Amino acid sequence: MFDIRKYYEAENAKVRDSYNNTLVRIREICDETMDYQKVEKKKEYYRFFDRIGNLILKFANLEKNLNKEYFSKKTFEELQRENDGFYSELSLKNYKKNYPEPTYCVNIFSDGFGQLLSCFYIEYRQFITHTFYHKIYKMEEYNRLFIDVFDYIRNNKIEYETLKRLITAPQKKDKTNEIIFRMKEQFDIDFRYFRDIVEKVDISDLRYLFSYGKLITDNEIKTAKYLLNYPEKKIKQLTNQITTAYIKGFTRDNKDITKKSTVGIIFNVGQELIIRQLIKDLKRYNLDATILGVYSSKARKQYNYDHRFDLALYLDCEYTGLIEKGYSKACKNCSDIMSIFSGLIHFGNFGKLPYTPENKKECLKLSDEQQKLFQIHQNNIMKIQDKYMPREETSFTAISFPSPEIGDNFKQIFEDILEINMLSTDKYELIQQKIIDILDKADFVHVKGREKNKTDIRVKMQEIKNPDKETNFVNCGADINIPVGEVYTTPHLKGTNGVLHLNETYLKELKFVNLMLTFKDGYIVKYGCSNFKKEKDNKKYVEENLLFPHKTLPLGEFAIGTNTLAYVIAKRHNIMNVLPVLIIEKMGPHFAIGDTCFTMEEDKPIYNPLDKKEIIARENEKTALRKTNMKEAYTYIHTDITLPYESIEFITVITKSGEKIDIIKNGKFILNGCEELNKPFEK
Repeated sequence: MFDIRKYYEAENAKVRDSYNNTLVRIREICDETMDYQKVEKKKEYYRFFDRIGNLILKFANLEKNLNKEYFSKKTFEELQRENDGFYSELSLKNYKKNYPEPTYCVNIFSDGFGQLLSCFYIEYRQFITHTFYHKIYKMEEYNRLFIDVFDYIRNNKIEYETLKRLITAPQKKDKTNEIIFRMKEQFDIDFRYFRDIVEKVDISDLRYLFSYGKLITDNEIKTAKYLLNYPEKKIKQLTNQITTAYIKGFTRDNKDITKKSTVGIIFNVGQELIIRQLIKDLKRYNLDATILGVYSSKARKQYNYDHRFDLALYLDCEYTGLIEKGYSKACKNCSDIMSIFSGLIHFGNFGKLPYTPENKKECLKLSDEQQKLFQIHQNNIMKIQDKYMPREETSFTAISFPSPEIGDNFKQIFEDILEINMLSTDKYELIQQKIIDILDKADFVHVKGREKNKTDIRVKMQEIKNPDKETNFVNCGADINIPVGEVYTTPHLKGTNGVLHLNETYLKELKFVNLMLTFKDGYIVKYGCSNFKKEKDNKKYVEENLLFPHKTLPLGEFAIGTNTLAYVIAKRHNIMNVLPVLIIEKMGPHFAIGDTCFTMEEDKPIYNPLDKKEIIARENEKTALRKTNMKEAYTYIHTDITLPYESIEFITVITKSGEKIDIIKNGKFILNGCEELNKPFEK
């Protein structure tokens, strides 16, 4: 396997002596804090530093011993126990009595200090990654920080502002080199650590799973075991479908893939056999794979939710300026590897029930000023990135599969989802063209919910000036989004009015009960849900998890999903509540709040595959601002919200003359030529 130490060798060499010296000092601190109970006034602080100090020493020892033979010398059970230990403080029974939990820290150190020290503590949880990557230079930096903060606590009367300034000091340093390394880890084909795991290890020896430095649970283990015995023929059919879809995405969007030579892959631990074959398939198109990211199960979703706004401690103009300056320099430095990058192929997984997180008053929040600053900062970063990696030249393909946590019927669900993902594009495009032909007559599309669903919205269409050559809707096959099955457009904002309502939905892995969004001239003007007892908590929940960092969002996309087979399979297995957006958006009309599907690509003409008409609905009134005020043009959010077929009374085209043409009525397609779509319902 690739020796990852060599990748960071030069940076590590610069700090090796300092790193060793910090470890000597940290051992001394641990000796001093071991008897924390003897220290009266600062007892809890000493206990806190004793915990972090021992954590640092534990990972320093692991880093020293971590080599190619490490995983072959230990048994699977030993590696599993070690891996469990990395994440034990985040477990259900331990989380609420450990420092990563803000409420626990506040109860010990008081409000303000508690949040600050909880954030400080979780910086040292990053040592798991630093250790497996052998990032000595990062460990040295935070070792020095640990010593500085302890010395301050030990020798001074503790003042909040001084302590905060010390703890957040790394955030106020030049980030250029850090960003360069992050980019190289993602885009540089010479960074082979993850790829070598995929291509070179003996995947039948499941000890390889622990070499990622990620949490390994039954999900990852059972997925790997299942795929070990999976028919090679089916894997090749799947990867061929994915590769073909990726290439087709470039053709559909009028982009030249021959200018590019790399493609990034994001996958989940356990899926290596699929990724190994996919890498081979991509080579047929002269595309070399980099591994953009590898994911595994989350130890505790509440933990991530509790710390989602930790940057409130340091988000100011100085910080954003440093990041933007560093990002610009890093992009210039890495322009060679960014310019040949074609895009990404993303493997998602699903199965765990979404949840309603606990709203804790102790969690950090961004002020209104910080939210505005974050929005500006986000815009600036995307602008820099687009200069070196234009969206007009890149694409993506996304696909999802169930993980074993979906239940005892995992194998059958996997097979059924595979069937959905392998559906023929050609068949659906013919049917979808008939829907588009009617939709192109619309002045408005009226969507009305039935029974308990209160949706009642009229979506204003863009004006088509030349019907023979222009269309509003994309005829979407299995290319950028697998599985097949939707037609979508960018609505005209002015004139789009009404209510979007869902009795229960799952967005961004969170549960929303009775979600209600009211639109006026295309923008959300009122919002709420029923997750919590207090209305203000419900509004805050929607604002922080759907709108952030904005106070409102436009309706960026309107679509009609046509994959009724996916819908029927989801109902059959009772998995509607765990499906990812990627699949569920194909199972009814959906409304995306935020940006359009053509963000930063509005000026590039694209055409439908069958009628060869140009899709002219590529911008709305907001994205048109890019020509005069780029900062106001984009939200950098795109959240699809789907109405299941069963909740629809009708989807009706209303022409300028007032004629009404139904596409869906009482949950079924009734438009001539769409009869095939109702067959899964009949079965």
